[in-house]
Amino acid sequence: MTESRESAVTGQAWSSHEGAAALAAPTSTEKRRAFDGRILLGFFLPVAIALLWEGAVTFGLAEGRLVPPPSRIIATLSALAQTGELWTHAWMTLWRVLVGFVIGAVSGIVLGALSGSSQTLRQLLDPTLQALRAIPSIAWVPLFILWLGIFEASKVALIAVGVFFPVYLGIAGAILSVDRKLVEVGQVFRLSRVQLARRILLPAVLPEAVIALRSGLGLGFMFVVAAEFMGASEGLGYLLVDGQQMGKPDQILAAIIAFAILGKLADSLLVAATRPLVRWQDIVRERL
Repeated sequence: MTESRESAVTGQAWSSHEGAAALAAPTSTEKRRAFDGRILLGFFLPVAIALLWEGAVTFGLAEGRLVPPPSRIIATLSALAQTGELWTHAWMTLWRVLVGFVIGAVSGIVLGALSGSSQTLRQLLDPTLQALRAIPSIAWVPLFILWLGIFEASKVALIAVGVFFPVYLGIAGAILSVDRKLVEVGQVFRLSRVQLARRILLPAVLPEAVIALRSGLGLGFMFVVAAEFMGASEGLGYLLVDGQQMGKPDQILAAIIAFAILGKLADSLLVAATRPLVRWQDIVRERL
């Protein structure tokens, strides 16, 4: 009798807890509305700045010669899109970044994992790689042109260098920062090295690895500008150079905006692709 009464009380308490959790958890509609609100909020600052500058030029408060108003930049983007130039240049830039990102990211993951998991390899590799990381990106340009020529190989190599170092540092640092107690728990349960890596190290490293990949992708878009300064005839970097040589600030700003949009889309795709890998995280951001 007493046991049945305790079971009933426990069941009522558990039901109450589940009911409170269900009431506290946001519904899919609320999550969608919050997501839409965050997107709209993200557009507020650039749209506000564009409208203020457009108004300043329209009412004669600013000249708008060196910094054209948004209406002129949009007209330039529209003209480039209608002729097909914008899509050609954007695709070429995206292709270079994609190839360089894959090469740099794979190299960074492999060497970062080796450096982070072995003290001997870290002492062998890390000093040299840290010294190479300090070399300015532009210093690689003449060497890559001499080795690989002025065509695509040298441009992709420069982008790969830019992607490699943040990925290498992120992976090595993530492995070295794994909580020692987690490893000890795996050793207590007599996990093999492969099981330890798969069940403990990999989940612990993944969140920081995703951040490292995002940093590498961002630097890839930065390095592609320097790469496309190396005698390119296509690409958004070429549009920048052409706009500077022809005295077209509207074309320069149009290329910069195209870079920003392309980089943001690529970053969003990377985040969406890696989200299933870190879905297990119970973080504050997912609850706000």
